[in-house]
Amino acid sequence: MTFAATILTLYPDMFPGPLGMSLAGRALSEGRWSLDARNIRDFATDKHRTVDDTPAGGGAGMVLRADVLAAAIDSVATGAPLIAMTPRGVPLTQRRVRDLASGPGVTILCGRFEGFDERIFAARGIEEVSIGDYILSGGEMGALVLLDACIRLLPGVMGAPSSGDDESFESGLLEYPHYTRPNEWEGRTIPEVLRSGDHARIAAWRKLMAETETRLRRPDLWERHEGVRVKPPSGARRQTKDA
Repeated sequence: MTFAATILTLYPDMFPGPLGMSLAGRALSEGRWSLDARNIRDFATDKHRTVDDTPAGGGAGMVLRADVLAAAIDSVATGAPLIAMTPRGVPLTQRRVRDLASGPGVTILCGRFEGFDERIFAARGIEEVSIGDYILSGGEMGALVLLDACIRLLPGVMGAPSSGDDESFESGLLEYPHYTRPNEWEGRTIPEVLRSGDHARIAAWRKLMAETETRLRRPDLWERHEGVRVKPPSGARRQTKDA
């Protein structure tokens, strides 16, 4: 089944962009995923192809019109999840990426200006997603990030099915450090355990390093990881003395 990506944007020429290169580009040419970038302006109804208007209540900037956005959304009949890239959206996680990559594809709505008319979200059941706590000029860069994360997980894209199993966030931890030849470089050597050939020791070292890196670099991830590890089986509540 081909993963179908539909992008609703004012700048369709931004796609495939970097997704036309490397693993994603090869997968696109091989038909492992498809791309349909549609211009929101094509769904405007006036001769000026107007897609935005001034904010109700006043204020700076312009707001994308709900009627034009709805027409663009309704033109897509894939049945795939409908996502809008917005700063207020739910942070994108590897778990959500895996869910999307295992499905039929995704339709991504890219905003510009001051954003979307709020009514479009409830009217079309749009999932709001953010790639970070910062502001971009539009949703296109976020859409590229989301698609790249999904495409690399599609069958056959990375080669070996297990290629992504040990990567950061897959187990709730950051990935362990990597090394390669030469064994010594500028006075720094590859850790002895990685040259030992003892696979059990190597696995234990990598687990320890992943935990250490996460604890030091991302205490928020470590706290969530520890919370999962100590969670009672089957989600059962621990009984108190008064229970």
